[in-house]
Amino acid sequence: MSAPDNTSVVGLGEIRVSKGADDVLVCLGLGSCVALCYHDPVAKVSGMAHIVLPSSEGRTLTAPGKFADTAVPALVEAMTKAGGLKSRLQVRIAGGAQMTMASEASGIFSIGISNIEATKSALRRAGLRVAAEDTGGSAGRTVRLAARSGEVVVNTSMSSTHSL
Repeated sequence: MSAPDNTSVVGLGEIRVSKGADDVLVCLGLGSCVALCYHDPVAKVSGMAHIVLPSSEGRTLTAPGKFADTAVPALVEAMTKAGGLKSRLQVRIAGGAQMTMASEASGIFSIGISNIEATKSALRRAGLRVAAEDTGGSAGRTVRLAARSGEVVVNTSMSSTHSL
């Protein structure tokens, strides 16, 4: 994926959708967060959510992209408004790293694993299937989504780059 001029950073809890030919949506420096990427290859529209936490239960909903349970349907709705069809969506996810020592991987420190599981659960409830993923582990990631083609490129803090 080339470095385009039209890069939009998707910040914590944000949702962005684009149909621009040269647009790239990017989640920078994901640790325990999850990048949720949708692409409709017919409408050539793509969207990304930057999921921070697994559940909105008992919380004030300030940004639907912040929680896995609200981000999944909110991104479907945004994609539909942009001309996409839920039945054509290709879904890719990345992130959810364990950013603390394995001995600390309990409770609040296992947020990456919880984010992955909650995202997959919300996708199943929405009738969507994950086509590709790069989740878990201990490396941070930056995720780029080319709006027109739907190509997802993941760069890890361990210096590897690959497409999903």
